Amino acid sequence: MSNIDPAPGYQPYNQPHNQPSGPERPVRQQATARRTALTVCTIADIAAGLLGLWILLFLLDANQANVFVEFVRGTADLLAWWSQDIFTMDTEGLRVVLNYGLPAVMYLLIGHGIAARLNRA
Repeated sequence: MSNIDPAPGYQPYNQPHNQPSGPERPVRQQATARRTALTVCTIADIAAGLLGLWILLFLLDANQANVFVEFVRGTADLLAWWSQDIFTMDTEGLRVVLNYGLPAVMYLLIGHGIAARLNRA
């Protein structure tokens, strides 16, 4: 056998131990970027999911005194603080859909946009 390359993952003898060899650095950076992008997507999806769940619970007239419903509403209020009362409709259901749906869509667009940009880097 005339293979002079070290086994994958091992440092060649002619390079210092603190610097990765050739293609290993970009692969490591890509893996980090992908993990970061996945984290950003997951956070955006969870935020949008909680907002969507609150819209669904409200439209289905869920028991507002229930602990789970209170948690979802409180979390949705925290996530949608900036969009509260942008739309003032006479119909309460439409008002909730618009005031909580807008931030859900924004979180999805911004989160997935950032993730796509990270994956390209």
